[in-house]
Amino acid sequence: MTSLTYLQFHAFFLLPPVVLLLAVGRTSRRRLPGRLRTLTGWRAYWVGVGIVTAVALAYTTPWDNLLIARGVWWYGEGATVATVGNAPIEEYLFIVVQPILTGLWLSNLPFRATWPTAARPRRSRLFGLALAVAVGVVGWRLLASEATVYLGAILSWAAPVLALQWTVGAPQLWARRHVVAVGTLVPTAYLCAVDRVAIEAGVWTISARYTTGQSLLGLPVEEAVFFLVTNLFVVQGLVLYRLVVSRWGAVPGFGVSTEPRIPRRGDRDNADTNRGTDADADTNGGTRGDTDDIDIDTDIETARGSVDGDR
Repeated sequence: MTSLTYLQFHAFFLLPPVVLLLAVGRTSRRRLPGRLRTLTGWRAYWVGVGIVTAVALAYTTPWDNLLIARGVWWYGEGATVATVGNAPIEEYLFIVVQPILTGLWLSNLPFRATWPTAARPRRSRLFGLALAVAVGVVGWRLLASEATVYLGAILSWAAPVLALQWTVGAPQLWARRHVVAVGTLVPTAYLCAVDRVAIEAGVWTISARYTTGQSLLGLPVEEAVFFLVTNLFVVQGLVLYRLVVSRWGAVPGFGVSTEPRIPRRGDRDNADTNRGTDADADTNGGTRGDTDDIDIDTDIETARGSVDGDR
């Protein structure tokens, strides 16, 4: 029998930070003026977390079951309640909880109010695709040796997701690289720390046969790489999701996006054309249609500044 069960691991190490981050997020939202609570995209954001979580569960489950069947890791006697396929139900719960935890952390980070225009978006997308392909090739080659099976499985499994995210959104992700980095590294560090506790308690054991034997602060380096890439999936997916919602504008049930869209070619000409119409309307005593939008944007920036200052 192990000194810690997998369910106890969830209760002691995953549930408390989720509850804490929920409380912090709720407190921050309460400080916003009433009409801005519907404009900050909270519902839309959690729809995005739900989508990312569902994709994570669907994409990780076959991979996870395959590696357990291979003997890359196994669970301690009495550490789990029941299994579905080759994985215990607590493992599926972990796959669900991790994106929620990381999404909660990301939701409390400040976002810049604008999306900078990329100078060479096609080049950055091609570079991202090439980098993801390189990750996949390295992973595939590592699968050929028993000692690097786990590391190779992680990299080859991660490559398609990275290829999709970087090909679609490399310019936007680079523009928010600081948020992506902090959003990824903090939950990765926490999960690495509690993973080491679980391994030492015998909740699960990583095979020495299929790993390099290299460790990072006592944790197998493969585990650190796993948490790094999975949290990167979540953060990049949610950042890109916010961009999609902001481009759509007002989505029924989601509220109004607070993120300005990226300027496109021809916007200046349209602005010049509309400027004369707006000037005529002002001269004739009319009311410009974008006055309320300007007030809303001003309130949003003021509210964000006060919340960030209180943090």
